[in-house]
Amino acid sequence: MPAAPTLSLRRQLLLRLLVPLAALFCIGAAASYYIALGFANNAYDRALYDSARALAQQVKVVNDRTVVDLPRAALEMFEWDDLDTTYYRISSAGEGFLFGHKAMPDPPKAFGDDARAHYYDGSMLEQKVRVVALHLPVGPNGSPVNVQVAETRNKRIHLANDILLTLVLPQLMLIAMAGVLVWFGVSSGLGPLLLLEKEIATRTHRDLSPLPDHRVPAEVLPLTHAINNLMQRLGQTLSVQHRFIADAAHQLRTPIAGLKIQIERALLSTDMDEIRPALGQLQTSAERIAHLSNQLLTLARAEPGASDETRFTDIDLNAIARETGMLWVPRAIERNIDLGFSGSDRPAHIRGDVLLLQELISNLIDNAVRYGRDGGSITVLVTALPVPQLIIDDDGPGIPEQERGKVFERFYRMPGSPGGGSGLGLAIVREIAQAHGAELQLEKPEGGTGTRIRITFART
Repeated sequence: MPAAPTLSLRRQLLLRLLVPLAALFCIGAAASYYIALGFANNAYDRALYDSARALAQQVKVVNDRTVVDLPRAALEMFEWDDLDTTYYRISSAGEGFLFGHKAMPDPPKAFGDDARAHYYDGSMLEQKVRVVALHLPVGPNGSPVNVQVAETRNKRIHLANDILLTLVLPQLMLIAMAGVLVWFGVSSGLGPLLLLEKEIATRTHRDLSPLPDHRVPAEVLPLTHAINNLMQRLGQTLSVQHRFIADAAHQLRTPIAGLKIQIERALLSTDMDEIRPALGQLQTSAERIAHLSNQLLTLARAEPGASDETRFTDIDLNAIARETGMLWVPRAIERNIDLGFSGSDRPAHIRGDVLLLQELISNLIDNAVRYGRDGGSITVLVTALPVPQLIIDDDGPGIPEQERGKVFERFYRMPGSPGGGSGLGLAIVREIAQAHGAELQLEKPEGGTGTRIRITFART
């Protein structure tokens, strides 16, 4: 199912601002119409009341009969109007219809003794009319007389329309001006976003510098910060890849060249006794290449930006250290080294990657075995309180004070170091420790000789 097209932010803002303005205009126009109609009714109701009062003054009682003394000329003036038609009726409770138009609509309810004027709407001769009714207690023996005057609604509607037009035109102009201001306001407000869009669109895939945010609205700052953080992490990941490729190319070039030379030497030899030493050197070179490749891959996994914290689980540091240490016992026996383990009496729980922590412990033990003295001792110590710690002690020659800041650098080997190491072991340890948020310290053991490496983890 295709995704519904999304509206632009400009269009959404304009719709959410202009539609309410249009709705307010319609509501205002409707209110203005009813207000104008009310004013028109009030004005013409007064005129209608004056006509009814004038007609009521002509009602008299003569010889116990109710009569209307209204000359024909006065009646014509009363009825004359170029827009509306005027109707009237005079009736008595005792005498019935007296004068005027019989089709006059009756009031919606009886007047009783109420002497006030009553206004109501009705229909007469298929025309809508406005009616005023007066109650006059002037008939024979005080019987009430009702005077009704009706008028069609043309003048009222014309006046209401004139008032409405007078009110609505300024409102319409104000709404139009507000719409223009809203349009320019939205366009101006979105200007920084358009600049930001242009800044991102013109970037190349190699430009991962932070986006400028000095003109970005405060509401968009979290977005630019998130993008900058993403670009920073992406830059770190690309840097890791580039550095790994450069390191791998640099470190593998020499052993591969040596391997090629040994193969050529073996191919040129015809005597098995001459080939055998070349094969031994080939085996050594192949082992070194394999070891170096494994270390480079481990380093690439452990570097910041490369490790995936979603693989972190709850781990007992005791169990990991014991299992990994057992794997190095045969190697330690080959050099007559006493490899011991001292665990805590309670689980040392941390969060981490099992494979990376195994590599960390293996590199520390390998470093101690490789550079320790024959017949020496190595102790793997784990503590749980106050915080989980991993400590590797050896009684080897130790690391001079001036070299302690360098041994964790990549491919650095102390002058005169024995063995065929690549200078990556402690660098891998540092990267794995940093990936787990652990603190790495290089110290002297309590005995005063050898090396102690302490790694302090955060408690889960």
